[in-house]
Amino acid sequence: MPKLKTRKAAAKRFQRSGSGKLMRRKAFKNHLLQHKSTDRKRRATGLTVVDERDAENVELMLPYL
Repeated sequence: MPKLKTRKAAAKRFQRSGSGKLMRRKAFKNHLLQHKSTDRKRRATGLTVVDERDAENVELMLPYL
């Protein structure tokens, strides 16, 4: 059985939490920040859990994570 390859683009975007859940960055904190409110930008800071409907696909992209 050959080794499975990790999708490097996905490896840069996802990580595991201490309890084993898949974590992702929140959206809309990249550019065009001048017109967004401070509250909105703060809400977009940090990590959140990957939705359970997407987690299976992420697991397939990251066989050793």
